[in-house]
Amino acid sequence: MHTNLSVNINKIATLRNARGGNCPDVLKAARDIESFGAEGITVHPRPDERHIRREDVHNLSAMLTTEFNIEGYPSPEFIDLVCSVHPAQVTLVPDAPDQLTSNHGWDTLTHRAFLTDVVARFKECGIRTSIFISAEERFADGAREVGADRVELYTGPYAALYPADPARAIEPFLQTARHCRDLGLGLNAGHDLSLENLGFYHEQIPWTDEVSIGHALICDALYLGLRETVSRYLALLRS
Repeated sequence: MHTNLSVNINKIATLRNARGGNCPDVLKAARDIESFGAEGITVHPRPDERHIRREDVHNLSAMLTTEFNIEGYPSPEFIDLVCSVHPAQVTLVPDAPDQLTSNHGWDTLTHRAFLTDVVARFKECGIRTSIFISAEERFADGAREVGADRVELYTGPYAALYPADPARAIEPFLQTARHCRDLGLGLNAGHDLSLENLGFYHEQIPWTDEVSIGHALICDALYLGLRETVSRYLALLRS
């Protein structure tokens, strides 16, 4: 079993946009991250372009050699953008336009009709589709019913509880991950995973296909450097 590391580079774009210009260079950072061994790059373009811009998405698509994962709320504009660049994977998240960060997963049962139509559109384009869900079996069932290829488990609650009780923190994720495996759903994970908690998560759920990590990884890179940081995250996924 092999778990890919996809690095979310939104925070690099946030820093660039804070000052204007092209420093830091988002495209160079993505190329470097690939060269340091990461198996993918993730971006989450939002309507206000407060970090990743539409132009970035097109430019990254033209140059990346690893898997490109675009995540976001499937508005008509987002769907058109994804279909125009044809990434390896699209991850659907239920974010409001002004939401600071993703903080919950889809209710795949309530939104079944909407998600079925969206997933079908991406499948027509040959794009692997993942749905961001909370760690509940019923939401995995719903994702399978709408035709998703994978789910991404929202690991914010795991990260919050991990310092106090790792065993209790992982339990709903382990249960849901086993259920996804039984359903034949691919399995991703993301949100607040870090050098502190990633190793235990992966040890318990080694059949995870991909983890998407941005904020913690970029923060670590301020102290460790980007090459060393990527190396440390990869080491946790290979142990």
